[in-house]
Amino acid sequence: MSQANVTLFTVDAVLILDNDSHRILTKYYQPPHPYPNNQYASQYPTIKEQRAFEKGLFDKTHKQGTDIILFDNHVVVYKEVVDVIIYVVGGLNENETMLYQVVLALRDSLEILLKHSLDKRTIIDNYDLVSLAVDETIDDGIILETDPTVISTRVSRPPAYDTGVKNLDLSEQGLMNAYQMAKEKLAERLKQAL
Repeated sequence: MSQANVTLFTVDAVLILDNDSHRILTKYYQPPHPYPNNQYASQYPTIKEQRAFEKGLFDKTHKQGTDIILFDNHVVVYKEVVDVIIYVVGGLNENETMLYQVVLALRDSLEILLKHSLDKRTIIDNYDLVSLAVDETIDDGIILETDPTVISTRVSRPPAYDTGVKNLDLSEQGLMNAYQMAKEKLAERLKQAL
């Protein structure tokens, strides 16, 4: 294998389309560094070309029994869930098993985050979580994580309960009290060590 073909860049696009082939979320990736022969240059630089690709892909995959296809010189893996389809698009030479693990991880992490309500309305209502889940899974076309639990943990919202930060006294007197308390604790520990 030549050195020019070795790269971490494996994903060309992540698409989430509804049952009418309309975009819900799409991310097309282009490697951050130039490659010889321009082999990883974006094949769909304009919105018009992207939508034409998405429409053709949807027509080819909607209501089919397979999860992996070759389409327009790309390996495409996808999962149909309720009224949306999640696609992961890779190059012709990419490992389809690895891409399939990515689409499964993305689907499972979204089900965890959206409490097993993975449909168009819920995805649109929680677009921020969905976008963050995609970003935690894939960054610039490089697969970062395929464990849905890890992805959902990194994305999940902070706890809703009060952490007590609002009651923190940041005035000069409050800081002096905190300093004095820390000084006393340190003195106690030093006495215990002797």
